[in-house]
Amino acid sequence: MEIRNIAIIAHVDHGKTTLVDAMLRQAKALAKEEGERILDSGDLEKERGITILAKNTAVVWGGVKINIVDTPGHADFGGEVERALSLVDGVLLLVDAAEGPMPQTRFVLRKALQAGLKPIVVLNKVDKKEARPDEVLNLTFDLMVELGATEEQLDFPYLYAIGRDGRAWREVPKEDLSELFQTILEHIPSPRWEEGPFQLLVANLDHSPYLGRIAIGKVARGRVRKGESVAILKESEVLSARVVAVYTHQGLERVEVEESLPGDIVALAGVEGVGIGDTLAARETPEALPRLKVDEPTVALTLTANTSPFAGREGAYVTGQKLKERLLKELRTNVALQVEEVGPEVFELRGRGELHLAILLETMRREGYEFSVGQPRVLTKDGLEPYELLVVEVPQDRFGSVMEALGARRAEMVHMEVGERVRAEFVVPARALFGFRSLFLSLTGGEGLLSHTFHGFGPEAGPIPTRTTGSAVAMEAGVATAYSLNRLQERVQFFIEPGTEVYVGMIVGEHVRENDLDVNVTLAKKLTNIRAAGSDENIRLVPPRRLSLEEALEFLAEDELLEVTPKSLRLRKKVLDPAKRKRLVGK
Repeated sequence: MEIRNIAIIAHVDHGKTTLVDAMLRQAKALAKEEGERILDSGDLEKERGITILAKNTAVVWGGVKINIVDTPGHADFGGEVERALSLVDGVLLLVDAAEGPMPQTRFVLRKALQAGLKPIVVLNKVDKKEARPDEVLNLTFDLMVELGATEEQLDFPYLYAIGRDGRAWREVPKEDLSELFQTILEHIPSPRWEEGPFQLLVANLDHSPYLGRIAIGKVARGRVRKGESVAILKESEVLSARVVAVYTHQGLERVEVEESLPGDIVALAGVEGVGIGDTLAARETPEALPRLKVDEPTVALTLTANTSPFAGREGAYVTGQKLKERLLKELRTNVALQVEEVGPEVFELRGRGELHLAILLETMRREGYEFSVGQPRVLTKDGLEPYELLVVEVPQDRFGSVMEALGARRAEMVHMEVGERVRAEFVVPARALFGFRSLFLSLTGGEGLLSHTFHGFGPEAGPIPTRTTGSAVAMEAGVATAYSLNRLQERVQFFIEPGTEVYVGMIVGEHVRENDLDVNVTLAKKLTNIRAAGSDENIRLVPPRRLSLEEALEFLAEDELLEVTPKSLRLRKKVLDPAKRKRLVGK
């Protein structure tokens, strides 16, 4: 059977996963009642509406098997994108016909062009009122030229699409995706492979309680059969394993086969000890393929066992040893993550961005882990710091305040388009974006769009004021009362509500001024037998601000920690005692 291997790449929310759903349905690989965004299988993916992990599926069209890899659109999950591109021979580049190329479009497209893959451009969501497909097509071509595409890559086919309705066409609107499938068969080359002994580069891992570790990759040479012994070529050693089962993809399922096909994307079970980037090869001729290379991390944070007065109340796994085991397990599959033990029960996590690390932390807390993390910081390289390409789209009357805020954060504008809304691009130090998203939403009244991706390293920009408010810190342990919160709410935006238990040193809200403020939120109103008109006015509290894990990380100051448990997120000072904190400030 002929084979085609493609990856679907795009900016976040440009419609990749929805289009894959339609392709599966029209190729009769998915029942209509199976719901939407089938490949977004994880709870976090469904909640956030983003793809985090690259997924494999396959359809048969016109007698040709088409392996499809759905990739993340967010630059923080670039490690997943790089792994996915090692499996394929071409890409479908989806671009929103209204928004046009965005920062993550640039990121994933650059990776695809560098890998020598030929793109098919799909101008999606052409039914939008503000769609401008021809202009967006020109912008996409210009972007490819800027990214150094070859003449062959620039001679790309393109289609118009409404992915939600399962429609795509070249010139005349069609009611199905037949022209998209035909374009894939005509323009994506068959996989390149050689005759000879078996060889496969491991691009992904899975695990079965019955079959053990499962290695996923594209067969680069030869074939492998169930029961055969293979060599595992790691960076510094060679292991041996026996293939317990050979699987290929069909729709959303893995189907067991006796023998792999050259050029096919397969899953091999039972190969214990294998890791991502390793080569599986015939035992008689153990030749390694070039290892997968991923971009270096740009953001780091420190993770420790929880030491707050509430430690151990809510988590099932609370010790440093349990945290270490979980992080080492994550390293097996998360190729863009680096972990270093820098002290007893203290680990430094390095990743591709705040979201990359926050997703790991959120996953761990849902699994029952409890820990504390410090303020994220950027990683410098040879005296240079990382910069981001930031794109904002805001109403005209809000742009001035956004521009002023970015100017204070040493951002440099490189492009601007003015219409009903202003679309501007900035190059900005990565650390300047810590805490900027919440400020941006406030400045734009929730009407602004913001996205960014890694731009490169540049000279250090100097001090940047990323937070202009202080913390309100509990100075007494106990239970918060409505009476106390009411007395303080003119000066403090609270993160807690009446009835919340607090400890000394716990951050209960944001002070409106730059300095920290010690507050007592546990005071109760003294009761008397005397009643006077107007003395018992109703207490009206402003609803507390609920911080997500990413927002809490952005809020952290250098002397603060975020306590993460399966049930709670609590901000606290590293030094809980207020008297000790004042002495440290005095020094």
